[in-house]
Amino acid sequence: MPTALIDGISTRYETQGSGPPLLMFSPGGFDATIEKWSGLGIYAKTKPLDHLTKHYTCILFDRRECGQSGGRVERVTWGHFVRQGVQLLDHLKIDKAHIMGGCMGCSPVIAMGAQAPERVLSMVIYWPVGGPKYRLSSHQRFAEHLAFVHQNGMQAVVDLVQRDGKAFGADPRGGPWASVIKSDLAFAETYAQLDVEKYKLTIVGMVRGLIDRVTVPGAEPEDMMRCDLPALIVPGSDNFHATSAARYLQECLPKARYWDMPVAGQSEDATQKELLEFLGSV
Repeated sequence: MPTALIDGISTRYETQGSGPPLLMFSPGGFDATIEKWSGLGIYAKTKPLDHLTKHYTCILFDRRECGQSGGRVERVTWGHFVRQGVQLLDHLKIDKAHIMGGCMGCSPVIAMGAQAPERVLSMVIYWPVGGPKYRLSSHQRFAEHLAFVHQNGMQAVVDLVQRDGKAFGADPRGGPWASVIKSDLAFAETYAQLDVEKYKLTIVGMVRGLIDRVTVPGAEPEDMMRCDLPALIVPGSDNFHATSAARYLQECLPKARYWDMPVAGQSEDATQKELLEFLGSV
């Protein structure tokens, strides 16, 4: 697969299908890779790529710090993920695109709608993360990584990841740069030499900025209320994708189309019809 240097970070991406551009922020929490669109949970059930690629040029990518994309140790914010998406469009010489996110990928979608609306045709928000249980579990994940670093040091993180090879979502001890440590030996060597105390401050600031509310993170409600972009919201219903989070977005986005369909009714046929009908209407 091709790679592009985006914001100084190697980004793995691919395009599938033909038609108007559709930039897709991958699901999968802190392991947001291209493959999650086909193999993860609800997306394996509804097969969105099978249908979208018949009508749209789907632009897929591993989010920074995930899969085969690179990363950089810094206090990562939703704005960094927006920058990755916008600069990938620049790399492909695309002025405006529909954008779609699944799971945690919904947060950079609403952030991009708020921060760079001039680059967006419409937003598809598919099973947005959020809710009190999601916030608690996310903070717990970062806390486990912090405790491991505090007790064992930076080299221990590298040793753990290179031995077990698990991403942050699978083993919180490895931290948010686990995938980069695994794939990039030079990065791993530099990471092992980082100052522990400064690194801990970076992690604390990062989680406080990314997971800062009990509903959907990504953009302030006041900024979403000023967003005039058409949006389709497909609600989830579990501990990580609370229906209340999807309803919150419905309240905040003035041009939202909320698909009031229980998860049990979100079949492949029904979902592809809803997605294509919405995208074809804007």
